[in-house]
Amino acid sequence: MKVIGVVGMPASGKGEFSSIASGMGVPVIVMGDMIRRAVQEAGLEPDDKNFGATANRLRAERGMDAIAQLCVPEIRHQNAPLVLVDGIRGDTEVALFRKHFPGFTLISIESSFEDRLARIAARARSDDFTTAEELRTRDTRELGWGLGNALKVADLHLENKGSLPEFSERVRNLLCELGGTP
Repeated sequence: MKVIGVVGMPASGKGEFSSIASGMGVPVIVMGDMIRRAVQEAGLEPDDKNFGATANRLRAERGMDAIAQLCVPEIRHQNAPLVLVDGIRGDTEVALFRKHFPGFTLISIESSFEDRLARIAARARSDDFTTAEELRTRDTRELGWGLGNALKVADLHLENKGSLPEFSERVRNLLCELGGTP
């Protein structure tokens, strides 16, 4: 089994990348789902504040790769030639995946601040917000987890600007090169 990961700033296109992969039959393990599960198990409101606090608590208790640790059994449970991990936030997570899955490939999704803010406003998820200041705050929090370092150690870089069909085609082509089937 080949394991790949996707990393990017909030609303850079990781979810879209994952959706395309899923549509191609690639199992997707979403790191944020591990946090959402922990928020739900704690009986907290599903909002950005509680997601951030829970992620910080897990990392404080178990280390900066805590969310990745929760993903490893989920990945091993998959029976597929290619598995995607969505939502990597730090270089310690990348190191853990590389330790457990030789040949792990990290793909960074790169997108401008303005494009990311527009996407957040359009998607209206329960854990989202709509102001530039809130996005800057979230960016700062995630960069504090090592996101900038993870972006730097990415093996492949995919720019997400332009139209959704253009991005989708680049994602499909890349996934096929990595072992996904069209």
